[in-house]
Amino acid sequence: MAISQAHLLLLLLVSLFFLPSLPATSVSYCDKKGKYPVQVNGVKISPDPVLSGQPATFKILGSSSEDISGGEVEISVSYFGIHVHTETHDLCEETSCPVSTGSFVLSHTQTLPSFTPPGSYTLRMTMSDTKGKKLTCISFGFKIALRASVSDI
Repeated sequence: MAISQAHLLLLLLVSLFFLPSLPATSVSYCDKKGKYPVQVNGVKISPDPVLSGQPATFKILGSSSEDISGGEVEISVSYFGIHVHTETHDLCEETSCPVSTGSFVLSHTQTLPSFTPPGSYTLRMTMSDTKGKKLTCISFGFKIALRASVSDI
């Protein structure tokens, strides 16, 4: 009996060690057969769920098989499958440029309007280089919750 408790304790300790490194959000590529130079290893959203009227940070953990001097990041958002918003950002404002071969983090913080409806959303992100070559295209789901008012606390 003592051996099984030791194994259980060891399993618990190992899982606690590795859980923080797991990606918070499941990612899918736009073209399942595409060979993108930028591979996405995970997406971390903070807070999760996103709160209306509060800043939210989306961190894309990626790796590139080629050097990237600059480009654009296009973000398109859908609410229950209906397109609601598109915006384009300079890649170098979202991460340090140039991006060398290897791992990098693309980070974007945005405050959603307080009237943003709660629910399930899908974000599609396309990254292109300065010549318009598509470097990656991913999509992932996230949730928005209403911000708690002072009276709710």
